[in-house]
Amino acid sequence: MGREIADEQLKEGSMAPDFDFHDLNDENMKLSDLRGKKRVVIYFYPKDFTPGCTNEAMEFTRDYGKFKDANIEIIGVSPDNEESHKSFRHEIKIPYLLASDIHNEISKKYGVYGLKKFMGKEFMGVSRSTFLIDKNGRVVKIFSKVKPPGHSQEVIEAFN
Repeated sequence: MGREIADEQLKEGSMAPDFDFHDLNDENMKLSDLRGKKRVVIYFYPKDFTPGCTNEAMEFTRDYGKFKDANIEIIGVSPDNEESHKSFRHEIKIPYLLASDIHNEISKKYGVYGLKKFMGKEFMGVSRSTFLIDKNGRVVKIFSKVKPPGHSQEVIEAFN
């Protein structure tokens, strides 16, 4: 099963699959709403409040001004529900968008949901990955197996 999903993974140059989420005012929004207006960073992470995910969110929060100045929006995606995202956003003071992917529909569209191994155990989950989307909605860069420390800076440099 994990193999099937990996075969479907997006390629650089592909159109980014559209998805729905809530904006900072709890209004429904689609990724395609940003098309023609902004470049977008979509980063997938396994779980709110875990050490690596918190570190990654804190770095994107710290650097958000640089992204905003470059007309780049950030959307973090995890399987957590909206309430968890609200708490996570409040605790870390996250100024960007978080999308709830409870049923892993978004992560499956992006090919980042599959078999993982941790401490000798195998399970299905989200692989930490980042997609850079241009103003036309095309994937221009993919980071797989992301290591959180320094990733925000790596992303901003890749967009320049």
